[in-house]
Amino acid sequence: MQHDFARRSNRDRTEATRAHLIAAARKLFTEKSYSETGTPEIVAAAGVTRGALYHHFADKQALFAAVVEQEAAAVAEEIERASPPSLFAHDALIAGSDAYLAAMRAPGRTRLLLLDGPAVLGRAAMDAIDNRHGNRSLREGLVAAMRAQTMTRLPADALTALLASAFDRAALAIEAGASAEDYRAVLMALIDGLSRAPHPAPRPVRTR
Repeated sequence: MQHDFARRSNRDRTEATRAHLIAAARKLFTEKSYSETGTPEIVAAAGVTRGALYHHFADKQALFAAVVEQEAAAVAEEIERASPPSLFAHDALIAGSDAYLAAMRAPGRTRLLLLDGPAVLGRAAMDAIDNRHGNRSLREGLVAAMRAQTMTRLPADALTALLASAFDRAALAIEAGASAEDYRAVLMALIDGLSRAPHPAPRPVRTR
C-alpha cells in the first residue's frame, strides 16, 4: 500500500513539474517568441531546476513541441464540444468551424500554431500534429457529411488539407485585425457550396 502511494506521489510530482514547464514555456513563447526565449527563463518561471527541464524534455525544441501539441489538442476539444454527434452533419461542420475561429482567438495561439510552429518544428511535424487534432476533427466532419449525402463526395484528405488552410488563413487575418464577419461569411459559403448536390449533366440532344 505504501509503495502504491509512493508511486502515485512520484507520478503526481512528475506530471506537475511537466505541466509547470509547459505553462511557463507557453507564456514566454507567446510573449517573446520561441527564438527570444531561453531555457534559463523557462526554468525560473516554472520554479524548477535546469536538470528537471532536461529530465522531461530533450531540449527547448522538444518543450516547444509539447506546448504546440497541447494547444492543438485544446483547439480540437473546443471543436468537438461544439459539434457533438447529435447534430446533423452539415450543422456540425458549421458549429465546428465557428468553434475553431473562436478557439484561435485565444492570446498567442495563432503565433504558436500557425507561425512559430511550422518555422520551429518544420511543416511535416506540424502537419502531423494538426492531423492528430484539429484536422482529424475536420476530416471526420467532412466524411460524415459525405456519408450523409449532404456534401459532394471528394477525396477526404485533399479536401481537409485545403479547407484547413483556408481556416488557418482566416485565423491569421482576424488576428491581424481583419473583419471576422467577412472571413466567416466566405468560409461558410465554401462549406455551403460543397454541400450542394452537383447539377446533373445535361442530356445530349438527339438529332435525326
